[in-house]
Amino acid sequence: MKKYSFKNDYSEGAHPSILQRLVETNTIQSIGYGEDEFCNEARELILKYLKKDSAIHFVSGGTQANLIVISSILKPHESVIASESGHIAVHETGAIEATGHKVNTIVTNNGKITPEQIAVVLNMHTDEHMVKPKLVYISNSTEVGSVYTKIELQHLYKFCQENNLYLFVDGARLASALTSSKCDLTLEDMANYTDVFYIGGTKNGALLGEAIVINNLKLNEDFRYHIKQKGGMLAKGRLIGIQFSEMFRDNLFFEMGKHANQMAEKLAKGISAKGYDFLTEPSSNQIFPILPNIVIEKLQQDFDFFIWEKIDEENSAIRLVTSWVTLEEQVDNFIQAV
Repeated sequence: MKKYSFKNDYSEGAHPSILQRLVETNTIQSIGYGEDEFCNEARELILKYLKKDSAIHFVSGGTQANLIVISSILKPHESVIASESGHIAVHETGAIEATGHKVNTIVTNNGKITPEQIAVVLNMHTDEHMVKPKLVYISNSTEVGSVYTKIELQHLYKFCQENNLYLFVDGARLASALTSSKCDLTLEDMANYTDVFYIGGTKNGALLGEAIVINNLKLNEDFRYHIKQKGGMLAKGRLIGIQFSEMFRDNLFFEMGKHANQMAEKLAKGISAKGYDFLTEPSSNQIFPILPNIVIEKLQQDFDFFIWEKIDEENSAIRLVTSWVTLEEQVDNFIQAV
């Protein structure tokens, strides 16, 4: 019997209505490079949620979005501040450093950073003999499943404005964050309290694709040049536009995020009922239960997941990720196996 995977939220293909829309529009001719009618429709639908005159660009993936945004904003001597668990600091093969920009990392317990922690980095970089921190990078939800609240995002944005910094939010799992019971943010808030953020499709039921939202329009100048130079400008950009228009025509984007969260919450409650603790508080579609190694070994016989962190000689934290289409039956099976 094939193992059921809780490794990530992109193991499956795409939501059926997205696939149907791609088929329905398949033979319609359109212009290329993201300037077609489908991308424009997607932009208009997203802007209704933002309630702001933001610029929206579509690229294929999260690493590409991070690379293009950060490298387009920073001058050669400037750096980006991120949590040490941040995606750009751990899982992007040094993509940011490869463009010549240092990543100043902050040690955190829950993946989130605060203005006070940013201030420490700023105070350490005082003159032209060091890099100049210019941009703050956060993820929502974070790489360890935590989510930012509205007041936290407001405080970060205010601090960045007061200290001449830009705030950029990696939204690869933004659908999960915005539909989390621990998060009170909306897309409108994301537009109001960031300079740039992106809306993740790859990890929320699309075949691929992310929507970069630039709220500080001075950062939009020549942005398409950066997309092209970094290999992000798809000739068939329509393929991403069609998917995002389908996700935002009704509430599909949020419905998919909500399902992933509900399955993760059920997993967390079931595991907690067995007496086990978590590395971080379960808040989104990524949860990190701490289990005895002997239990983990037996679970691996029927399920795929990542062992995230060694706690001690007998216990480890594992990562369980649910998706827009995670089967509740398999969640029940996992809890029973525990």
